[in-house]
Amino acid sequence: MKNVWRSGIIFTAANFLTLIIGFGFQIIVSRQLQGQAGEFGYVQTAIAFIGLLGLPLAIATQSVTHYIARFHFGSENERLHGLLTSCRKFLLHITIAGSVAAVVLIEPLGHFFGIPRASLTFVALLCVLAGFWSSFFSALCQGLGWFKRLALIGLLAAVIRFAFGVSATHLSPIAEWAVLASTVMLLSNLVLLFWKQEFPRKTGAAESAWSKDMIQFLVVSTACTVGSNCFSQYDLLVAQHYHFPGDELNHYTAAGLLARQIPTLVGPLLTVLFTHRSSRQHHHGDELWEQMKLLGLYAVGLVLNATGLCLLKNVGLGLLSQNTPEAANMIAPFAISMVFIGLLQAIGTWALASHWIRISLLYGALGIGYWALLLGFGKTPTALLHLMPFAAGIAFLILFSFWFIAMRRHKLVVEDVV
Repeated sequence: MKNVWRSGIIFTAANFLTLIIGFGFQIIVSRQLQGQAGEFGYVQTAIAFIGLLGLPLAIATQSVTHYIARFHFGSENERLHGLLTSCRKFLLHITIAGSVAAVVLIEPLGHFFGIPRASLTFVALLCVLAGFWSSFFSALCQGLGWFKRLALIGLLAAVIRFAFGVSATHLSPIAEWAVLASTVMLLSNLVLLFWKQEFPRKTGAAESAWSKDMIQFLVVSTACTVGSNCFSQYDLLVAQHYHFPGDELNHYTAAGLLARQIPTLVGPLLTVLFTHRSSRQHHHGDELWEQMKLLGLYAVGLVLNATGLCLLKNVGLGLLSQNTPEAANMIAPFAISMVFIGLLQAIGTWALASHWIRISLLYGALGIGYWALLLGFGKTPTALLHLMPFAAGIAFLILFSFWFIAMRRHKLVVEDVV
């Protein structure tokens, strides 16, 4: 555990390379779609729509990751072997149910959120179904702490997405091909077949995952996953719902794409924090201090990333072929919002890994309230960007206050850190 923060830095460095490739994909695709009004914006909003449809599996994956990590890092190997079998079955059932639900809900939700073409809705459905069926092993990898392998898979996925998406949009410059690239890149998960022998084997009867703890994990995972998505992605659905005009949608999504990298660049630190803190043996002493250092490093990274974006906004927007005064003016409010949202995600991750149900539920409720506020009043890009920093800042102050009180109540601030 004393090297947890170093693992986070290594994972972040690998993730940074993956993000560079992903951003290169966005640059080239934006240029190739430049002649089509709104097409680049449709790519971004469709990806957010895919995330909404994939929410059930994201929740299940988060809870299973939490549960597996608890026993893996707690050295409870016998229970781990039995639970893995049950968790596989659980994820399989969720995958089947989620796939059926996606097929049923894709049309009404696509209509509500203003997905402009049936073909784009169909591609989104393909992406959701592929995502459901490829997430199983990646959840096990995260729970087992295979961070280097996850980094390799992410890097390979970015390369596949780049190659397919750039080639396809060159031949046919429409949003559908760029979105479909997010499905094709999931072929990178086939690499896990090389390590299938290293997955823990069943050594006895399967132990039911449906314990009181697992149910609580599902509750807090639901709250935290919903909260994270509402804060970080679903403003794009608001933009699509109100049918922002083509150029305005392109400007908004381009500025948002840059700003969302603020928490994404340091996101692997939270992945490492979550996996290690999920163990009930890693909540005190030196382990707690290492986790607090990760949080501090994450917060500093958010501020540095936001500062860098504000200084280099013209360069970033120019690369996306969206360097206009309208888009440039969106960067500052977007950056402020994403710093607050990144801090909210950090507290939500801490609460989830610590099994603090009330804090997790509060995080989820704040996320839903934030999205509802945007849906109610964010009818234009200007209105959205006036609301977002203010609402995210208020949500952070509320959540931080309750988190700090919980830290004091558990005597983590005074006895273990100071």
